[in-house]
This record gives sequence, C-alpha cells and structure tokens, in this order.
Amino acid sequence: MTTPPPHEFEECRGVLRVYSDGSIVRSLNPSFPVPVVDDGSVEWRDALFDPTHDLRLRLYRPRQSTSAKLPVFFYFHGGGFCIGSRTWPNCQNYCLRLASDLSALVVAPDYRLAPEHRLPAALDDANTALLWLRDQSESDAWISESADLGRVFISGDSAGGTIAHHLAVRFGSRSGRAELGPVRVRGHVLLMPFFGGTQRTRSEAECPKEAFLNLELNDRYWRLSIPRGATFDHPIANPFGPESADLEAVELEPMLVVVGERDLLRDRAVQYAERLKGMRKPVELAEFGGQQHGFFTIAPWSEPANELMRIIKRFMDHNGGPSN
Repeated sequence: MTTPPPHEFEECRGVLRVYSDGSIVRSLNPSFPVPVVDDGSVEWRDALFDPTHDLRLRLYRPRQSTSAKLPVFFYFHGGGFCIGSRTWPNCQNYCLRLASDLSALVVAPDYRLAPEHRLPAALDDANTALLWLRDQSESDAWISESADLGRVFISGDSAGGTIAHHLAVRFGSRSGRAELGPVRVRGHVLLMPFFGGTQRTRSEAECPKEAFLNLELNDRYWRLSIPRGATFDHPIANPFGPESADLEAVELEPMLVVVGERDLLRDRAVQYAERLKGMRKPVELAEFGGQQHGFFTIAPWSEPANELMRIIKRFMDHNGGPSN
C-alpha cells in the first residue's frame, strides 16, 4: 500500500507549519509585513549572546552627545513561544520607539522557538541574555559606554511578558540578585502577558473568532510550546496552577501589568495582578479600554501606544530614577 503524504497538522499565521509526520516548515518571511519607520534618531546593531545555540540580540540606543548613561530596557518579543523574532518589522518599529521615547538602551533578544524547542528552552535563553548583559560591562563598547547597569527593566509582550514574569521570580531572591552582580533590576513591565490554564476565563470564552489572538490560536500556541503530555496548567503557563510555586515568599521588584479591554488574555492578566496585590507585591495595573491584543506593535504610533509609552516612562522614572 502507498503511504499517504503528510498533511498539515498545525499552522501559525502562515509562518509555522507542522505536518502529521512531525516535520516542521518555517517561512523566512515575518507574519507582519509592515514597513520599518526609522528616522535615524536611534542607532542599532546585533550581537551574539549565546554561541551554543547561535542566538542574537539587537541593541538600540538614541543618537546623542550626552555622556549620561542610559537605563537598560529588555524587550522580549511575543508570538506564543512559536513565532517571532527581533528582526521582524513590528518588533523593530516598537524597539525604535522604546529607545527614543524612554531614552533607554533597549535589548531585544531572540530565543529558541517551539515546537522544535519546547519550553523551558525560551526561559533558559532569556536567562542567558540577562547574564550576557552582566558579563558585558567592559567587553562590549555599547554596554560600557551607554548602559547604567544599576537601572535595568525587563519587559516583554505576550509570550515575552510570560518570560518577564519568570525572570522576576528567578531573580527575585537574594541569591538571584547576587547572581546578577552589577546588574540591578528595578522593575518588570508585562505587556498583555501570555498566561494559560485549563479553566476558561470569561474573556477567553467570549473572544470572537476574528480577533487578532483568538482562542483557537491561543490553544495552538500552548499545545506546541509546553512540554509533551503537560496541560495548560503547567507552571510555565499558569503561575497559580496546582503545581506552580508559591509566589507569596518571592521578593518581586515593582511590576507594571498592561492589559487591553478586548484582549482574550485580559482576565488572566487582571487576576494575576490582583492576586499579587493581595500578597502585598508592588504591582500596578494599566488597562486600555477598547484595545485588542498587541495594539502597541500593530499600531505603534497610535494614541493608545503613545499613552503606553508615557505610562512606562513614569513607571521607570518612579522606580529607577537616579536618586533611587
């Protein structure tokens, strides 16, 4: 008998295709083919941070003559742990804005993607990127010239926001802070973090199919990224799941959680912030009425995106000012 050819089993935004025989095809083209708007006010370059896995990050800094050192702002891209890259134009546009509006040195790392590299691979790579910064205080010219390692903020959107949460937990202890050496993390900015769970929230159940992130795609990302055999309550997906670590004892740095009213992930992010507040953690919640998932990278020059920049800047100034 002739074996039937493999058929497409899973597909993510036309970029990732998984076939019934286990083979995987990735497109070299981004799923967001928008023009990069670069007016030259920010300079950028790439650097290799993990030779073992051939992973790179992109550094951005404002073109300026002042000798004052800049706060460091990590930005981990989204994509459900399955797609995305520092090189995608939507990521590039957003990082250009971050560097300019925040007057910051922006660090945008790549990380290994699922399903070829299931979680916790992405979290391990994020740890490596943060430790790379620690080790570059003298060897990398941009870091030594421009980075104030005493004012570091860790941010990410969607899956990147989940990464920011796990970095906050890992380095929230006294031993974790000691591991970072001269790097002092002053705060975390979780932009519509990608959390999951087996019990549906209202915003998940009521999410329309035409949404930018709908329930079908949300579940597909988790199926492809969590360890095989795990449920959506896996500790990486659900910070309050039955097997998740108790966050009561974790010393979290100040945290800003950003949600959109029309985002499928809205309820999980709100519940996350409220539960941490109940533990007396320093958490601020900012909700954007009428906004869907990823509004700030979809329309990075919109008024809601402008307001988000102002909120992030206030958060940074309050928690990482020179006098702190």
